[in-house]
Amino acid sequence: MRRTTFHRASLATATLLLLAGCGSQSGGDGKGSGAVSPSPTASSPGTSASASPSASGSPGGCTPLTSELTAADSGRTYCLAADGTFRITLTGTERRPWKKIAEAGDTSALKPMNYGIMLRGGDAGAAYQAVAAGTVTLTSTRPLCAEPTAPGQVSCKGIQEWHVTVKVG
Repeated sequence: MRRTTFHRASLATATLLLLAGCGSQSGGDGKGSGAVSPSPTASSPGTSASASPSASGSPGGCTPLTSELTAADSGRTYCLAADGTFRITLTGTERRPWKKIAEAGDTSALKPMNYGIMLRGGDAGAAYQAVAAGTVTLTSTRPLCAEPTAPGQVSCKGIQEWHVTVKVG
């Protein structure tokens, strides 16, 4: 009898801990924006511009942009000097592909460049050069869930959004 009680108590505790962890990610802003935080990716030192902004921030409230943006950089604002260049690489899958990166705002501030490498199915990429002062928002989306391939499989209509703001000046 005691052994059964121990297993039930252990099962109840494990269930509570599991449920407490579910849904606790709010994207870091505490508001629960509905956007899913991307999985962290490994990168070699010196290849990514995704260094976290400092608590005090940079002048103008942006982080200097040096070379490459990834899905982990979503929601941030970056500063780029005139004639600066950068690349965006969003890694997706064939069943959960990123859409083409779209530009909004003062799009004349950035000039699209040759990305330079071939992308796998599901990935999105772009390269830009800063040519004039202005502020541009870059965006992309992808499905949160892959489309079902057989009857009875789970599906969802959720969308993962990616966006950054680039201030050229």
